[in-house]
Amino acid sequence: MRTKTDGFAVCLRNSGFAASLEVRKLFAFVNDPEAEANDLIRVVDESGEDYLYPATLFRKLTLPNDVQRALRVAS
Repeated sequence: MRTKTDGFAVCLRNSGFAASLEVRKLFAFVNDPEAEANDLIRVVDESGEDYLYPATLFRKLTLPNDVQRALRVAS
């Protein structure tokens, strides 16, 4: 079962996480206020699993609704 995502973020840097993060790749994210309070972001990989990473490695994007729907269908 896949995690419900809240939007997309682009990976800007993968310092310390080169094996699991690809720079310039879009990742779905899940809003997690507790993680955000600790400067973390919860992103979802292709398997549907979510992981916490330093928020400074990502930039959340504002995408039109039709683009978000198209990306969710593909992921």
